[in-house]
Order: sequence, then structure tokens, then C-alpha cells
Amino acid sequence: MDVVIIGGGLGGLCAALDLRQRGYAVALVERRQFPFHRVCGEYISNEVLPYLRRLHADPAPLGPAHIGRLLVSSPAGRTLTAPLDLGGFGISRYRLDDYLYRLAESRGVQVLQKTTVTDVTFDTGRDAHEVVLADGGRLAARAVLGAYGKRSTLDRQLQRPFFQQRSPYLGVKYHLRYDFPPDLIALHNFADGYAGISAIEDGKYCFCYLTTRRNLKAHGTVAELERQVLARNPLLRAILHEAEFLYDQPEVINEISFAPKTCLENHMLLCGDAAGLITPLCGNGMAMAIHGAQLAAHHLDQFLRGQLARPALEAAYRHSWQRHFGPRLRVGRAVQRLFGQPVLSEAVVGGLRHWPAAVQALMRRTHGQEF
Repeated sequence: MDVVIIGGGLGGLCAALDLRQRGYAVALVERRQFPFHRVCGEYISNEVLPYLRRLHADPAPLGPAHIGRLLVSSPAGRTLTAPLDLGGFGISRYRLDDYLYRLAESRGVQVLQKTTVTDVTFDTGRDAHEVVLADGGRLAARAVLGAYGKRSTLDRQLQRPFFQQRSPYLGVKYHLRYDFPPDLIALHNFADGYAGISAIEDGKYCFCYLTTRRNLKAHGTVAELERQVLARNPLLRAILHEAEFLYDQPEVINEISFAPKTCLENHMLLCGDAAGLITPLCGNGMAMAIHGAQLAAHHLDQFLRGQLARPALEAAYRHSWQRHFGPRLRVGRAVQRLFGQPVLSEAVVGGLRHWPAAVQALMRRTHGQEF
């Protein structure tokens, strides 16, 4: 096998399509079975569209919502609005990931679903990896790309520093129907968190929020947290009272870490959330995962063709990753510190609503260019 990709999210699937299009033998390992839901804001910047079209994976047939405006509210409901320079589109991960998976499989990618990776070893003498599966199977590969998301048992195996420290954050997601402008993405602040709502396909909306375990523990249940904390923001209160919620129970994920990570571990390239997670308030993690796939596939192609030795591959990928994403992640962490605290959030929103150039500058610092 030329490349084994661990994880069937946007980074893994796009990298699989890219590498297969270049003629390589690719296996992708995903621990779940498509289609399935993920806790995700489900908004993607249009910066990714040229690349998806080069992969012959244009999302247009899925009927995504077209989004061109941003609204941010403080916990008391004070708002600021701004146009989105490039704009973006809304599509559920349930539909998009399944679409990309079906494309990959139809083009010859070996997709192993409901399969868990327990270890990845590297043989210096052979200059190759071996991927160990939970069922005892093994996959030999010239290169491995880790695109397994925010947190995995592999992170424990690799003894990654962020995994040793508990993260205070958890994420909650619903799909719903609501009377809301389909071209608008709104980010609403509340005490110790923030929520986003934006249109996806079929007239539905994604409603997703980030908060802390402490906030949940103080109120006992997700429903009570929403009643006692989120609903203090009048715009969130309207959503909670008026929307038709399409899940019996929300999707929930714990231990979301925004701590700095590395994009290389044990000679394995990492992309997407496995390499670094931008705060949801900046709303561009999906585009970063897709762009990371493009960078990884480009450098892996150079390596597999013999144009780069492994040390040069790793140095080139690390440099590319840091150049494209390092500043965006740092700005995202800085922006996150400005929100979530009611008094500070009120001051920031109140100030920025009279300073549109600053809002545009912040958005440019957390979004990329078309690629």
C-alpha cells in the first residue's frame, strides 16, 4: 500500500481522493460506518471550492445553503453584523462525508469501515509504516496520514502532550427547522460558551454550541443548561423556544482541546483536527481540514515519486502547515478569550459594532484564500 489514511472525516476523505487521483494505492480506515452525524458547525468557507472541483467532488449536487453574512451577539443580545468576504456554504457532515466516501470507494480507495487502529509503528530500516488494527489485521504502507479528529486512543499511544491534560470543553449539536435567514451564520455568546446557527441542506439548520463541563455540571443536564444559561441571551432563547428540534437527543462530544498540537508524530503526517483545532467561534475548521488534505497529498506525492526523502517530506509539510494554519490558530485562541465572559463579551461586541474594519480584519486572519 502506498498510503494508509486513519480517519474518514473531511481531511482523510479529501486526501484519499487526491492521492487516488494521482494514481496511488490508498486505504482509509474509519472506526464508524457511513453515514453518521458529527458534532460540527457545518459551515465551510468557499475557499475550498476550487480544490473540491479539481477532485471532481463539487458539493453542489448536495444542495448546500449559500451563506454570505455574519451576525455576532453578546450574552445580552447586542449584535454586530458583517459581510463574509468569500462567503461559504452549509451542508451536514452526515451528507457531505457520505458523499465523499462514496466517491472515494467508487474510484478505488480501499475503505475499511467499523475498523479501529490501535497502533502505528515505523521501521527505520525499511523506511515504512505498519498500521495495527483492533481485529489483528495489519497494513503496511510507505506513508501514513493521521486524520482521525480531535481526540483518539492513538494520541495516548503517541503520548501527545495535549492528551495528558483534561480539556474543560464540550460540544453539543442539533439539527432543527427555524424561521431564520438562510444566507446568515449567527454566533451567539452566553456565559462560558457560544453557539452557532446556520442553514444546511433541505431547509434545515445546524445549531451547535461549545461550553464547559463546569457549566454542565452546575446545571445537571443539557436541557437545564440550555434553560438556565443559553436562554439568557434573547436570540438563543428564541431558538430554544421556537425551533423544531429534529433530534430526540443532541449529539455531544467531550474533551475538546484547543491546545497547540504537532502536525507530525512518529513519521506520520497529521491533518485536520488531529493537527490542531481552531475555535468554533472562528468557524473555519472544516475548510482547514480540506486545505490540510491538499497540502498533505501534495507533499506525499513528492515523497512517493522520489522527489523528497522522508526528512525533507516532514520538513516541507511542517513548514507548509505552520505557514497556512499556525497564525489562524493563534488568532482563534485569542478571539476565544474575548468571548464567553459576559462583561467582556458585551464590551467587545459593543466596540466592534462601530469598527467594521476590525471585524473584517479578524475574519481575514482566521480564513484563508481560495486554493
